[in-house]
Amino acid sequence: MRKEPIRVAIWGFGAMGSGMARMILSKQGFDIVGVCDMFPEIVGKSIFALLNVPNPYKHDVIIQSDIEALLNENHPEVVLCATDSFTKGAYPKIKLLLEKGCHVISTAEEMAFPQANNPILAASLDQIAKCHQKVVLGTGVNPGMMMDLLAIALTGVMTDIESIEISRINSLSPFGKTVMEEQGVGLSLPEFHAKKQAGQIAGHVGFKESTQMISTALGTKLSDFQQNMDPIVTKVDRESFYGKADKGHVCGVAMKASAILDERIPLHLNHPQQIEPHSEGIQTGDYIHLKGKPAIHMAITPEVEGGLGTIAICVNMIPHVMNAKPGLKTMIDLPVPRAIIGDVRQLLETE
Repeated sequence: MRKEPIRVAIWGFGAMGSGMARMILSKQGFDIVGVCDMFPEIVGKSIFALLNVPNPYKHDVIIQSDIEALLNENHPEVVLCATDSFTKGAYPKIKLLLEKGCHVISTAEEMAFPQANNPILAASLDQIAKCHQKVVLGTGVNPGMMMDLLAIALTGVMTDIESIEISRINSLSPFGKTVMEEQGVGLSLPEFHAKKQAGQIAGHVGFKESTQMISTALGTKLSDFQQNMDPIVTKVDRESFYGKADKGHVCGVAMKASAILDERIPLHLNHPQQIEPHSEGIQTGDYIHLKGKPAIHMAITPEVEGGLGTIAICVNMIPHVMNAKPGLKTMIDLPVPRAIIGDVRQLLETE
């Protein structure tokens, strides 16, 4: 086992980035060597003061706004990039990190399978990563696990598949301001529809990535992909840490997608998500229904918490990213995710 801890930096210290830092600090074998964020209220402050946790290191970690200075000074091996949802926005950041000699794990939803929407950028990232002998991975709880990889794993005990139906009913409450804006939380219905028509409401980002990941994993041809989005209007006042929706306003979105695999296997994805769903007695959960031989029906209630799940899978994939061959990877390319319980350095294959 190597003696030196894994040197990690975090780019983006919102709900996800700060949660990753907190998790890493609870594990053995890591060293957070830098954090970058542009939010002026936290730049220049110690992460330990912001997290209200003791400093286990012999050095402080002060939040910087200059990522290049951070990389040049601290030389992280892996950077957790929690700044974007779309590949186009994440691309220049990931490119910089790879060129600076860092492995990258991105929370950008489209990066879970960037070939689906951005094949040119995906090919470019793959080439850059290989050139610098590094790995880039996009992952999260969804896409990355609950509506794609988990279903793919369950098909491993089936001899044939007739249909796939996946539902995730989840809470948006753990997520930060960016996600609230992307979901239209707090808007009136007219405001929501106006912003939706203007392309300013993203809703859930990842259906195309999940369907393409499933299709690729099963070796099938994907066709007839469609998706739609409708607002969820609250009947009561709701408020989470980062979002607020008054009665009669939008508290989230209901998203659906469908596709056909090999012109015979229907694939349906259903994903309503909102802040504080319990306010109206809504039970969250993750459900996978695979019709075939044998039929498989999986239910997890309540849902695997979105914020915590994303934080955990990003941190837990660090050793597997470091062990992988260089290039752009997806979750179907790497070992199955698993929790880090002991010293993370025990999971590294090489020095």
